Amino acid sequence: MKSAVFAALIAAASAFAPVSQKASSSALSAFENELGAQPPLGFFDPLGLVKDGNVEKFNRLRYVEIKHGRISMLAVVGYLVQESGYRLGGNIDLSGKTFAEIPNGFAAFKEIPAGGLCQLLFFIGLLETTIMKDVTGTNEFPGDFRNMNPQGGLDYGWDTLSDEEKLEKRGIELNNGRAAMMGILALMVHEQLGVSLIPEA
Repeated sequence: MKSAVFAALIAAASAFAPVSQKASSSALSAFENELGAQPPLGFFDPLGLVKDGNVEKFNRLRYVEIKHGRISMLAVVGYLVQESGYRLGGNIDLSGKTFAEIPNGFAAFKEIPAGGLCQLLFFIGLLETTIMKDVTGTNEFPGDFRNMNPQGGLDYGWDTLSDEEKLEKRGIELNNGRAAMMGILALMVHEQLGVSLIPEA
C-alpha cells in the first residue's frame, strides 16, 4: 500500500518537473519583429499556434485579434455609457417598453424583445459579410478595411502619414484592443460575480 502511495506521489510530482522545450527558431525568427511583439514579452505565443512559422496562419490570427480588439473597444465604451445611465430616448418596441427600462449587461438579453435580438443579429451578420472585410482585395495589412475606390472616399488622412507613423498608429490600435479585451472580460466577470467595477456615485 505504501509503495502505491509513493508511486502516485512521484507520478504527481513529475507533472510539475520542468520539461526542456526547444522554441521553434523558424517561428521566432519569422515573427519576432512583427507589430505587437513588444517588450517585455516580445513575440508571445504560449500555445504555439504559429510555431510552424506559417505566415498565412499568423495573418489570420492577427486579423482576428484586431477585429476582436475593435469590438472590445466599442463594448467597453458602450458598457460604461450604459452604466452611467445614458439611454436612447423612445420605445424599443410597439408595446411601449422604453430603452430606459432595459437593464445593462447580461440582464439586457432577457428584456430585449425577440424581434430586437433578431435585428441585432441580422445587423451584425450584415456588417460581417459585407462591410467589415477587405472588399477590394487591396488591403495593406490584416484588418485594413478602408475599401477605397480609385476616386477617393473614406480615408481620414491615412495616406498622408509616414510609414513610421502608420506603424505607430497600428501598434496603438493593437495595444488598445488588447487592453479592451481584458477590460470587457473583467467587466463581464465582475457583473456575474455581483461585484461592480464601476465606482458608486
